[in-house]
Amino acid sequence: MAMKGKTMRLTVIVCVWALIVSFSNKRSLALTPIQRPEMYIIGAQPLCSQLSGLSQGQRKLCQLYQDHMVYIGDGAKTGIKECQYQFRQRRWNCSTVDNTSVFGRVMQIGSRETAFTYAISAAGVVNAISRACREGELSTCGCSRAARPRDLPRDWLWGGCGDNVHYGYRFAREFVDAREREKNYPRGSTEHARTLMNLQNNEAGRQAAYNLANVACKCHGVSGSCSLKTCWLQLADFRRVGEFLKEKYDSAAAMRIGRKGKLELENKRFNTPTAEDLVYIDTSPDYCLRNETTGSLGTQGRLCNKTSEGMDGCKLMCCGRGYDQFKTYKHERCHCKFHWCCYVKCKRCTTLVDQFVCK
Repeated sequence: MAMKGKTMRLTVIVCVWALIVSFSNKRSLALTPIQRPEMYIIGAQPLCSQLSGLSQGQRKLCQLYQDHMVYIGDGAKTGIKECQYQFRQRRWNCSTVDNTSVFGRVMQIGSRETAFTYAISAAGVVNAISRACREGELSTCGCSRAARPRDLPRDWLWGGCGDNVHYGYRFAREFVDAREREKNYPRGSTEHARTLMNLQNNEAGRQAAYNLANVACKCHGVSGSCSLKTCWLQLADFRRVGEFLKEKYDSAAAMRIGRKGKLELENKRFNTPTAEDLVYIDTSPDYCLRNETTGSLGTQGRLCNKTSEGMDGCKLMCCGRGYDQFKTYKHERCHCKFHWCCYVKCKRCTTLVDQFVCK
């Protein structure tokens, strides 16, 4: 029963991931091999064969790196949560008509929204795997072995147990891209263009998580004198990664498949995208009305801000259909006081506020 429960948990996690991102790659991982992998595979094979949504290459990686699978799922869920936060005030808010998945049919369109979901999900996997290494949860990696930064003061120690961002990036690249690289669509076809788009956005997400990692330090000394500092490499807060990728979403480049079978800019006046940039090949629907073909839920019933001129404002959110007004009670902490020692005591205040909902 314990094994069956674990199998079901992993199946759910990987199914979520499979619906978020497409994978690829047949190259070797170039990661530290586990000890006696044949023993590991024997125990893992029944589990990996039951995980739906995995490509052939991913199933092989699952057999070799079974302990990574839960963290791949955790990373995917982190990506979903961040996507929903970043788009909470947009017409499309990471929801779907199809309740069997997170993003559903929206992912079938090569739009800006699809580009963002691929990128944020890939970043989430880098984040989860890198941290799992640091915490000693994985058999093939440990603390970061990043070189000491050149600009770190000489009397500061470089050590501690940092997030293994290098390993997280490499493993995520191998696993997340696996399915895309296994596809064999005709060069220059629409399907081939979508594969190239997915790979570009996967890489942009990984680059964001990797490049935003920074140096963290801790003071040592008598009475907090900070006479000595120990520093290590640490992942950026994932909210910062989400904000960075949201900016890339806003400036995403429209692409098309060229004669040489590569993506090229639709408008040559813009700069060629770098590895950190998001790209798309299809125009986004307006997401105003419910449309099961595109996966749009529409904005009917969504809360809007009457005074805002932005995307969360009633004029844009409601697509010109107007809005209804109603009153509701809002509960919040108020009149907080600090008491010695050492706690804060607050009262609970209730106010009647106006809210606006799209027709």
